[in-house]
Amino acid sequence: MPIATVNPATGETLRVFRPLRPDETEERLAAADTAFRRYRATGFAERAALLRRAAELLEQDSPDIARTVTTEMGKPLTAARAEAAKCVKAMRWYADHGEGLLADERPADADVRDAGAATARVHYRPLGPVLAVMPWNFPLWQVVRFAAPALMAGNTGLLKHASNVPQTALYLEDLFHRAGYPTGVFQTLLVGSDAVEGILRDPRVAAATLTGSEAAGRSVASVAGDEVKKTVLELGGSDPYLVLPSADIERAAATSVTARAQNNGQSCIAAKRFIVHTDVFDAFTERFTAGMAALKVGDPMDEATDVGPLASERGRADLEELVDDATGRGAAARCGGGRPAGFDRGWYYEPTVLTGVTPAMRIHREEAFGPVAAVYRAVSLEEALDIANDSPFGLSSNVWTRDDAEVARCVRDLEAGGVYVNGMTASHPALPFGGVKRSGYGRELSGHGIREFCNATTVWQAAA
Repeated sequence: MPIATVNPATGETLRVFRPLRPDETEERLAAADTAFRRYRATGFAERAALLRRAAELLEQDSPDIARTVTTEMGKPLTAARAEAAKCVKAMRWYADHGEGLLADERPADADVRDAGAATARVHYRPLGPVLAVMPWNFPLWQVVRFAAPALMAGNTGLLKHASNVPQTALYLEDLFHRAGYPTGVFQTLLVGSDAVEGILRDPRVAAATLTGSEAAGRSVASVAGDEVKKTVLELGGSDPYLVLPSADIERAAATSVTARAQNNGQSCIAAKRFIVHTDVFDAFTERFTAGMAALKVGDPMDEATDVGPLASERGRADLEELVDDATGRGAAARCGGGRPAGFDRGWYYEPTVLTGVTPAMRIHREEAFGPVAAVYRAVSLEEALDIANDSPFGLSSNVWTRDDAEVARCVRDLEAGGVYVNGMTASHPALPFGGVKRSGYGRELSGHGIREFCNATTVWQAAA
């Protein structure tokens, strides 16, 4: 895949970038290693000041970088600005909380004595250069939610971004440079996916984090396992959205539209499978379908647009195949189901609601990465949970109910990294984020995320 900016609203190639030569990649690896040996010795106050400066610059740059993001991957301009603001928030949160999250942990005095020590503590130290293989769908946020905690912990970062967002990738390197980070602390590597294995095998690279497809995760995990290096993987998701009889149907339906269509439907944590109790199935589905059908598809630069184009022609073709398979096997398209009329250029797809989905259909097992919803009818909470868990993925989940016993049951039994009750899944710097099953392992954000790329060092000391 070429490293290029291709406008998904028009299909026009705007800029093509030359991949780094092997000697240029080597220079960057050496710089990351050298920088780490100095940067790791900086104090939390210095790291926090740098991160706050990066946040300030990103806030100032927001109008321009939002347009770049929209041009490269097609999300509505309003969503791109919101993504930049979310990154600013996360940077400031880690600047404020990083030192406390990595404060030494001290066991109880009785345990210290039982261990035969005068004092004992757990001290967190950075690992070294971390390779980040990041996707195009949230090209700012996915990077910042790795970079903010990793840099605050004293690591250095090497970004291998998706090949269709090169301008955003280069902007991020420049952002951290302008903020005052020393040379080599954060660098973008304009390389193809075929270069990832060699970089990850380099002994100077300490660990890796990847957000992307299951296939990409398997590849990186395999290499990292062979090299005995730490990884964090955030892969696909096909999140269930349970609507139970006591739910506020108006709110559940209104929220479901945003939960499914956010980012043009191209979000791992978007709700994709809507599992509705039979008692409220008709009322919910009618409102949900009306909301999806009312979304405005159009130019992502237009402030009034709700849904822009998919990021790539291949992505639209994959989505079309899933929908065609479902309707060919008996599912009904309550709205949408194809390319919208009037769009001769670009990779647009209609917001679509499918009912009558069964396990025989591909969409039951595969992730629909676009504005397509699969709606199921369940006759009980038990059946709803069975449908929800009948997926290879387990990223997050949503539950709508006013029954505390049902909430407790869902928290206990849903196979997911998150359970969001009476609201839609959304990441926040204070809350851990990640999944189970084929959605990956490890956690980003919160204290869990910042400690993923730290060496939890036991310090045992006897009396002098």
